[in-house]
Amino acid sequence: MGIFSRFSDIVNSNINSILEKAEDPEKIVRLMIQEMEDTLVEVRSSAARAIADKKELNRKLAAVEADGGEWQAKAELAINKGRDDLAKAALAEKRRMDESSDILREQYMAVEEGLDKLNEDIGRLEDKLADAKMRQKALITRHQTASHRLEVRQKIHDYKIEDALVRFEQFERKMENVEGRVEAFDLGRKKDLSQEFKDLEHEESVEKDFAELKRRMKEKSGN
Repeated sequence: MGIFSRFSDIVNSNINSILEKAEDPEKIVRLMIQEMEDTLVEVRSSAARAIADKKELNRKLAAVEADGGEWQAKAELAINKGRDDLAKAALAEKRRMDESSDILREQYMAVEEGLDKLNEDIGRLEDKLADAKMRQKALITRHQTASHRLEVRQKIHDYKIEDALVRFEQFERKMENVEGRVEAFDLGRKKDLSQEFKDLEHEESVEKDFAELKRRMKEKSGN
């Protein structure tokens, strides 16, 4: 089923409203253009047939009017020759030609009016078609621009992610270096602390030895 069911739907359509409601504006405008072009072909074909009909009616009308003129001349000749009977018969044919002329003239005018309407419809349809094509071009341009912007942003995003990962790795490396230095410092401190305890134990032994020595000397002096 097409977007437009009648010609009037096309020429009276609000393209903006249709595209705003569409889920896929590019697809819809492409279908609209196709239908407009198909309809334009049909309307132009109708106009071509109308032009042919107009020319044919014009030829028939000219022939009938010429026949009517001939019968008029024959009626006058018959009167001049005293043949009233022939004059009346010629006038009857003349009247028949006049009636045919009136019918053909009405048909000619109807075809001419229809052709004027077709020409008007073609103009309106061409305007709508040009508008739709302009909007299609704008949509394509917008789509291409949006795609390009998305591609650029994606590249920037990917670059930022990569840069962030590199920076994070660098930060981790720095942290590991700092932690290594701290651990190295702690290891050194542990060695120093062990030595201090050894020194304390040595001093304690020395103090015991000193106290024992004093005790023995005191005992000797007491004796």
